[in-house]
Amino acid sequence: MKKLLWCLIMAPFFCASQTQTFSVLNENSKTSLRGLSVVDNRVTWVSGSNGAVGKTVDGGATWQWIKPKGYEKLDFRDIEAFNEKEAIIVNAGSPAYVLKTVDGGEHWIETYKNADTAIFLDCLGFWDKNKAIIFGDPINNQMKLLKSVDAGKSWQDISSNLQIPLAKGEAAFAASGTTIKTLPGGKTWIASGGTKSNIYFSADYGTSWQRFKCPILQGENSTGPFSIDFYDAKNGVVVGGNYVKDKENSNNVLITNDGGKNWLEPKIPVAGYRSGVAYINKNTLVATGTSGTDISIDGGKTWKHISDVSFNSVQKAKKGNMVVLAGNKGFIYKLEIK
Repeated sequence: MKKLLWCLIMAPFFCASQTQTFSVLNENSKTSLRGLSVVDNRVTWVSGSNGAVGKTVDGGATWQWIKPKGYEKLDFRDIEAFNEKEAIIVNAGSPAYVLKTVDGGEHWIETYKNADTAIFLDCLGFWDKNKAIIFGDPINNQMKLLKSVDAGKSWQDISSNLQIPLAKGEAAFAASGTTIKTLPGGKTWIASGGTKSNIYFSADYGTSWQRFKCPILQGENSTGPFSIDFYDAKNGVVVGGNYVKDKENSNNVLITNDGGKNWLEPKIPVAGYRSGVAYINKNTLVATGTSGTDISIDGGKTWKHISDVSFNSVQKAKKGNMVVLAGNKGFIYKLEIK
């Protein structure tokens, strides 16, 4: 009876399942957080609107908020951190910038700038600490691709490597910095959306590319895949939908077991539009979006809704078991799965 009373009084999502618990790490900051990089159980970096970058080095107990000087009005949609000192951030829109810090955010170095009015960088991915790739919306039907081999100190334009023209209205979403997935050895998946949805795959650090159809909800500027993740070279998941109809769950999650060549609908889908998805382990996955969070414990075949709280992104620690979600109004929550 006491447990039931607690569940009725507390926020409903705390009792959606006996094995998942949400803890508030931060709220009520004047920034919409989309970039998220969970290094380990202590160190997490976030990035978002109004030039905001946040960092914790004590598992979320306290946060340091940083605004890179001279870039205070930018919307940093993606971030990649390696430890409490080193991180790289990418903004959306024009001009496009890539900034790097090696002293915990005290100083930032501009390693890339593009003032083309058509430029819009979407996501950043690292194959290892030195080799990285950034992709952006197409310019003249050609996807923008940048590559670094020196830990993000400089960037080479490799857009001409992808010789497959994108369709009119086909672009990508920068809702969580996760429409790209990289794995060690040069494997890369990029998900496009809008009028057409495809998966672009490279097995050789972006030198050559293949295109696979992604049969997720598509056809409008607001539809398509918003996040992709792979557990290994074969098993992956993609989520999305229509962000202007975030409670509709028609064909907005797919899984693959052949590296993205073919995609299957799960038996029970997520409960609505989702902009972030992450493998916790081979069988456990978490998907989140503005209409809530879902979990799967069978490799993405069936999903259970566990929260109505709005988030943009979710990520598990590279080293450790920390699972963090981030969203609007500076929301940062920790999810414990037991």
